[in-house]
Parts: sequence; C-alpha cells; structure tokens
Amino acid sequence: MTTDTTTLPSPIPAAAAAASRHAAAPRLRAANAEPAWVKWSLIAAALAFLTFFLFIPLALVFAEAFKKGWAVYLAAVTEPDALEAIKLTLIAAVIAVPMNLVFGLAAAWCIAKFEFHGKNVLLTLIDLPFSVSPVISGLIYVLVFGLQGWFGQTWAGELLRDHDLKVIFAVPGIVLATVFVTFPFVARELIPLMQAQGTEQEEAARVLGANGWQILRRITLPNVKWALLYGVILCNARAMGEFGAVSVVSGHIRGQTNTMPLHIEILYNEYQFAAAFAVASLLALLALVTLSLKYAVEQRVKAQKRAASGERSE
Repeated sequence: MTTDTTTLPSPIPAAAAAASRHAAAPRLRAANAEPAWVKWSLIAAALAFLTFFLFIPLALVFAEAFKKGWAVYLAAVTEPDALEAIKLTLIAAVIAVPMNLVFGLAAAWCIAKFEFHGKNVLLTLIDLPFSVSPVISGLIYVLVFGLQGWFGQTWAGELLRDHDLKVIFAVPGIVLATVFVTFPFVARELIPLMQAQGTEQEEAARVLGANGWQILRRITLPNVKWALLYGVILCNARAMGEFGAVSVVSGHIRGQTNTMPLHIEILYNEYQFAAAFAVASLLALLALVTLSLKYAVEQRVKAQKRAASGERSE
C-alpha cells in the first residue's frame, strides 16, 4: 500500500502576504501624502505669483487705458495710425495662420505616419523658431531679402525694384517673419497625437479602397480636429503679438508697416501713455479670448477622451 506524499500549497503564506500588503498601504499613502501646511503654502505661493505677475499687470493695462475716459480711449483706437496697425496685424495673421495650418498638418502627417531618412532633421527644423531669437530671424530676412542681400542682388530682386515692390520694410517681409516665428505651433500640437494614434485606421481605410484625400478627410482630420484647433489658437495669438522679428523687418514706418505691438512701442516712447495702454488693451483682450478658447478646447478634448474610454470599457 503506497502513501501519497503530494501536499497542497498552504494558504497561510498567501494570506500573510495579503495582510502585509494591506498593512503597508496606509504607510505608503502616508509617505506619498504631504502635510496640509505644505499643500496650502504651495497654493498660496502660486496664487501670489499669479497675482503680482499676471492679474495686477493685466488690471493695470485696462485701468490705464480707461483712465482718461471713453472719449480718449475711442480716439486712441480709432485714429488712422492705430487703424492701420490693427489692419496690418490682422493681414499678417490671416495669411500666416492658414499657411501654418497647412504646413503643420502636412509635417505632422509625414512625421507621424511615415518612416524616412532625415526625420530627426525635419523635427529639428520645425523646432528652430523656438531656439532662435526672433530678432535674429528678422535680421536673417533682412540679410536675405534686403536691397544689399542675396535675393536683392539677383535678377528677381532687380525686377521687384523696377516695379517698386519691396519685401523688407513692407508687408511681405512682415508676413514672412510672422510665418517663421509661428509655424511650429500647429505641427507640435499634432505630431504627438498622431504618433499616439498610430496608423491602423489609415491602413484599414487603404485596404478598403479609400484614397489619400478620403483618408485625410474622413479619418485623420476628425481624429485630430481639437488638437488642430488648439494649435491654430496658439498660432494666431503669437502672430498678433509678435514683436521682435516684425520690428526688424518692418522699418517702423508709421501708418504703413507698424503692427499693433510696434504702434504701442511708438506711443509709449512718445509719452502718449493713455493711447499706448488703449491699444495694448486690445491685445490684452485678445489674450483673454485666446485663453477662453484654449480652455474650451481643452474641456472638449477631455470630454472626448472620457467618452472614448467609457466606450472601450463597455
């Protein structure tokens, strides 16, 4: 008669391990939790920083703008030079933002959906305006497109001079400088999202017979529409508020090549403080509108992500 020596594993070690985990959980939470005074001190420091460096200056802009009354404010923002500055700012933004939208979408599609030699170089070039001073970029445009620059010495430059057309110290130069300093915004919002989404949906659509335009219109754009809008909002805000690069290529011709930031600088240097703050309040209002749109887009993206996660869990 044989005896079965096989023994079942004892439940005691497993129970002991579970008990030790439950006992360690409060200690882990206590180790990761900060004291209440630390939390409230950090919150107070952040609020103080925002108050002194954001809220108070913003309030002072509007206070100084309306200090002398509505009549002075309206006269400052409706004078011919101010209207020309507003018009030129809008022209630069209207041209630069759509160009950067098309470029950013194409660059993000290329980088996120395809593998090719030189991808890292392209990413570096996209980030170039973030690492180069706007003043330096404006100077480069002057050296290239100015009368004594490389382009100005070619037959094309001579042809423009013969027809009294200018790039630098004119609207084309302002648009070029604005496009350069703003083109990373859309691309940089789309690239991480497209890389995270992968290429499965596009590949499935291609197998089903969809062409490139159909894939872009029905799959890619709906998946990135909120990130695209977010990038456009940031691009537009930077285009209207750009100072350094535009200051170099504009020539500061009053009533002709001054954008709103340049017009504000001239008014302030001439001690026309009420007029300067009046025009500055328009840019501040633009910043507030931009922040509101940014917040709305962020909330819409979060709601879309929650809905998508809920559908996956079901």
